[in-house]
Amino acid sequence: MELRELKSFVVAAKYRSVSKAAKELNIGQPTVTTHVKKLENELSVSLFDRVTRPIRLTLAGQSIYELTVPLLDGIESLSNKTTDMEDRGPVIIATTADIITHTLLPVVHEYNKQHPKVFLKIKSMSRKEVIDGVKSGEVDAGIIQRLDRGDKLNFAPLFVYERVLIAPKNHSLLQEPLTSLSDIAKYPLIMMASGSYTREILENQFRKLDVRYNIIMELESMDMIKRFVSQGMGVSVGPRLAIEELDLDKLGMVSLANFLPVDRAGIITLPGKNISKPAAAIIKLMSSMLNDVNKV
Repeated sequence: MELRELKSFVVAAKYRSVSKAAKELNIGQPTVTTHVKKLENELSVSLFDRVTRPIRLTLAGQSIYELTVPLLDGIESLSNKTTDMEDRGPVIIATTADIITHTLLPVVHEYNKQHPKVFLKIKSMSRKEVIDGVKSGEVDAGIIQRLDRGDKLNFAPLFVYERVLIAPKNHSLLQEPLTSLSDIAKYPLIMMASGSYTREILENQFRKLDVRYNIIMELESMDMIKRFVSQGMGVSVGPRLAIEELDLDKLGMVSLANFLPVDRAGIITLPGKNISKPAAAIIKLMSSMLNDVNKV
């Protein structure tokens, strides 16, 4: 017994006509007849009295009809509710705090305008946590700075991710061109927490140069770091995208592209994972709004 057979039977009973049922279902009249006959064979009863015109339900047919109508209504309602639930989310996007604040914000604003009923959840995580979240399926998509070769994820490049030195205005590091990262290691450093991607890269370079360095303060965001640096408490290294035009009234900035890797940030997704329509929509929007944005 198949749903299409039940549907053909119910619509034929509703209109008391096989031809009208075929028109309603947009299928051929012989197909409706075949469906009804198959149902009759499976149930071992006659569903219609075909002697009269228009056709009438038999007593058995009337009983089956009364049982089938709410069943089909429930299945159709289930389908509609499932679609509605998927269309409302939630959609979970994860990335690092600096990308959320300085890059993702306009995307979220535009997405909420286009899809006001979707529950969008943005998670602030370390780069490793973003990768792990996508791999586990907990996160629909993430934005990270470069994908390692061993990570079996889809990666769609977006924008260049350059690192810079920030220091108070008129700091001695800003007076002459940098010749080495060891020049920075001489000064107190204010950095993100241990394990953050840029800090990890910087500390690896310091170790290669065999220089001592002193991290005097760990803060949770580049925005907090910028405020402490502007007060003359130390210098920092962070992503160029976190430096706004207004910041340069109090801070000096120097590109470290000659000393630290310039990565390309991109969207990561899990191969084979089912992507809902709302999730696909924000991935497409991120691609269109952030692709090749000049962040250097």
